[in-house]
Amino acid sequence: MSKMLAKVLKDAAREKRITVGARQVLKVVADSNLVVLSNSDDFGDIVEAAQKDDVPTLQFDGTSVALGKLCGMQFRVSALSLNGVDGSIVQSVIKENESPAQ
Repeated sequence: MSKMLAKVLKDAAREKRITVGARQVLKVVADSNLVVLSNSDDFGDIVEAAQKDDVPTLQFDGTSVALGKLCGMQFRVSALSLNGVDGSIVQSVIKENESPAQ
């Protein structure tokens, strides 16, 4: 797991620039900068909507419980979207999570 992703998610949660929950994310995917999905469920409809709107998606390598903890929340988070986050930060998070673990 990337340290940058953890920092970005905590900052976004604190600044209320995050939408959590699969249904809520599906509603706001067009206005999102990044969609993060846990490996707990099938999110074909969210991925489809994100591709249609050219929104990058990131598959979190962990459960919804782990994703919730990473955001500093006391509940499971199966899907989330980041809104109003700088594009260069989003690209850095994606690049860091694509590189092989060391």
